[in-house]
Amino acid sequence: MNELLYLKDDQIKEFIEKLFIAYRESFSDTKKTLNKHSLGIAHHKVIHLLSMYDGITISELLKKLKITKQSLNRVIKDLNKIKCIFFEKGKKDTRLKHIYLTDIGQKLFNEIFSIQKKRIYKALLKSDSKEVLHFNNVIKRIINEEI
Repeated sequence: MNELLYLKDDQIKEFIEKLFIAYRESFSDTKKTLNKHSLGIAHHKVIHLLSMYDGITISELLKKLKITKQSLNRVIKDLNKIKCIFFEKGKKDTRLKHIYLTDIGQKLFNEIFSIQKKRIYKALLKSDSKEVLHFNNVIKRIINEEI
């Protein structure tokens, strides 16, 4: 633990590189499935969030993705074209559009998730519970840290 008390720039650079490579590898596993449907990482991110937040609104999705409405519209059009998503107007506020995965979209998500899950699951199995807990806490802090 003492080695962490004096983090040097090189150590932080190395950590950032590992985050980048972990991201690259965990998303590259799914490329074959995404390519089969002419989809990319942006589509995958939307499908993943829709699987987690059933009925999310467009504005909530934009906040989570931190992208422009124009970028999201392109992805939404593509997913709608292949019948992966559907929309419902809000019951309380009809100006709001809620987005859901269709059965086709859920099936695509499950196919992608099972591929990603293998890599993550193997890494977690090779780690003890303390390592997993600490890693999860560090990731949460990176996500929530204000600059």
